[in-house]
Amino acid sequence: MLQDQSIAERTLGELLPERLSWTLCIHIDKGKEVWVIAGMLSQYLESATDSIIVRDEKENPIGTIGGKEIMANLLKNPTSSLFYETKVEDIMEPDPVAVSRDTKYKDLMNFWKERGRAYAIIPNDWGFYSAISAQKILEIGKRCKTDLTIGDMPKKKLFTFKKGDTFGKIINSMFDNKTRKIFLEDTTKYLSDRLIIEAITEKMKHLKETDDFLNETVDIIGLEDAKVVSKNLKINEISSVMYDMTHPCVIYNNFLVTPWDICNVLLYPEITEYVSQ
Repeated sequence: MLQDQSIAERTLGELLPERLSWTLCIHIDKGKEVWVIAGMLSQYLESATDSIIVRDEKENPIGTIGGKEIMANLLKNPTSSLFYETKVEDIMEPDPVAVSRDTKYKDLMNFWKERGRAYAIIPNDWGFYSAISAQKILEIGKRCKTDLTIGDMPKKKLFTFKKGDTFGKIINSMFDNKTRKIFLEDTTKYLSDRLIIEAITEKMKHLKETDDFLNETVDIIGLEDAKVVSKNLKINEISSVMYDMTHPCVIYNNFLVTPWDICNVLLYPEITEYVSQ
């Protein structure tokens, strides 16, 4: 592989020749109610799969559902009918982004930015599709050789909330600030779309016992801790740290670092050295 060619210009097959299709898609069939996929999302969001594919009667992928679809629909219909009277195809984003081994990394990133979702599918050898998410790209990040560090990356501020804030305020803040994680002020503890959906499915019985969800406090949610990193790690080092995390989320110098930030930094033209599999 040419060492003077940037990561951005290389194909996915060149970057991950063996492991590109190792992460199988999680899927659900058209016609299922939203409560079913909500339970699935509470397990798979912020992971290597991150979203779920909706299949038609012929097992073709016809749509994608992630945290964004659940959050947006909660604002429109914050009742149990969203979960028990709505089908997955009614809330899905149609036409999943499909790529191939010949897709260049820069083109994958363009697809993701256009959709506002770091998720794509790729045909595999088992007759269906595998998933490519931001967390999957950490495998590329940890193989890069560069002197660029976390400190060279754009600084992404922490958006915060207070105890007693409502679900409506938090979800609107997520969309307004284009973030999936919001931190409890003066702490490193955060809530996310995954944790909200988990609370709805496990603690709130899919909203069957509330008539005012958006005005209820988020205090019932069990928050999670971001990993605090004090050393100005190189890109391959911070990629390795996040790759080993189930739900990657790092704070460095009071700024947030996520797999999406690694996806963006890998577009830098000066990143050319790479250790293939």
